[in-house]
Amino acid sequence: MSITVRNVTKRFGNSAAVDDVSLEVPTGSLTALLGPSGSGKTTLLRIIAGLEVPDAGSVQFLDEDVTDRAAKDRNVGFVFQHYALFRHMTVFENIAFGLRVRKRPKAEVETRVNELLKLVRLEDMGRRLPSQLSGGQRQRVALARALAVRPKVLLLDEPFGALDAKVRAELRTWLRKMHDELHVTSVFVTHDQEEAFEVADQVVVMDHGVVQQAGSAQDVFEQPANRFVIDFLGHVNVFHGRVQDGVAHLHGMEVAYPEYPHSESRAATVYVRPHELEVGRKQESGSAVRARIQHVHPARSVVRLMLAATNLNLPIHVDMAPDRFAALQLAPGDEVFVWAKQARVFIPDDYEI
Repeated sequence: MSITVRNVTKRFGNSAAVDDVSLEVPTGSLTALLGPSGSGKTTLLRIIAGLEVPDAGSVQFLDEDVTDRAAKDRNVGFVFQHYALFRHMTVFENIAFGLRVRKRPKAEVETRVNELLKLVRLEDMGRRLPSQLSGGQRQRVALARALAVRPKVLLLDEPFGALDAKVRAELRTWLRKMHDELHVTSVFVTHDQEEAFEVADQVVVMDHGVVQQAGSAQDVFEQPANRFVIDFLGHVNVFHGRVQDGVAHLHGMEVAYPEYPHSESRAATVYVRPHELEVGRKQESGSAVRARIQHVHPARSVVRLMLAATNLNLPIHVDMAPDRFAALQLAPGDEVFVWAKQARVFIPDDYEI
């Protein structure tokens, strides 16, 4: 069951929560709507679910227009951030609720609920109340309840937002595995970049009600469409300089930019992620920025350096492999050279890498 959103707009007062958004969610895929608070991602999810009515545009499931169809008639499973479980019902009855409303036979209800309890690894907890479960267990019950009626589409609104970091990481892995088993077309809202890139087949980055970029996790991360995307994805160094004759000049460091071969000098902003910078005690590259190490922080598989560019009021963050760090024997106070292995250049008038 694919989802097609075409030119959808939704306004609240004078503000457009979703502004002329078009989006394709392929059948069986897991798509993340990623963006800051107020970007429109939850409103878009609710429009897909039928919980909000768009002011313009359409929503299709496969080739069927469901824009004017009520939420209860769309066969959508919806999972909220705060579980929304019935506190007076057992885990079993929470999962069975949708089936009982549809007056399914007792034997079918029991079989289906037991299947889902096994799927969410809660086989022995069917008789417990939600208050007797951990947050992660309650969220798995909410997922099982949404899946009980075999929905065409599964929609999740920040499903792990209320959980601590360790539980979130565990549930991300579990959700991906579950999705690979069921292949139900799914869309989830998140502001957690790590969550989106780890779990989703497709990442849709939104801001101010507009889709800034949609693509695979790898494409969005490695080929950001614009300044907002690369800045939102965070952990990026920003250098300001000039571009001329196919080269961006950044206070001693140069970056090739063949997309602008003109002799007229223009202002340029260059974004470089910490792992895309190299550090050496000598100027091993043709161009480099001189800097001094201020702080060293070993962080799991990388060593994170905070440097200050010499003669510039500019902090520089570098992620370095531990073996490279050990070979250079770096320490706070050392003077080093920094150069870019990879960079993204943005200049006015939409000249972009």
